[in-house]
Amino acid sequence: MRKAQVFWNNTVAGTLTEVTPGEYIFRYENAYFTDPAQPSISLTLPKKQQEYRSSYLFPFFFNMLAEGVNRNLQSRQLKIDENDYFGLLLATAQYDTIGAVTLKPLQEKNA
Repeated sequence: MRKAQVFWNNTVAGTLTEVTPGEYIFRYENAYFTDPAQPSISLTLPKKQQEYRSSYLFPFFFNMLAEGVNRNLQSRQLKIDENDYFGLLLATAQYDTIGAVTLKPLQEKNA
């Protein structure tokens, strides 16, 4: 299982989890979800519900990835499979993204 903390303008908005390559969860943080001043992170993930599940990487996050030659180049330089969309997202969506949303990988704590 891989996770990323999702930020909206440097404010923690939620967590994106890849449970398996065919199961994804986006969950708004409680404080962000209950604050009416904070916007939804996308039109496809409105704050009408706190948690969303999908059998594929949510289109909003998938569209943050580079395409074509740029994705191929990133994949080779980062040594990440070009079809590992979640891995590429974790590696590339931390700093310089278009828009207000960034992601930072979360490490699982060992019990």
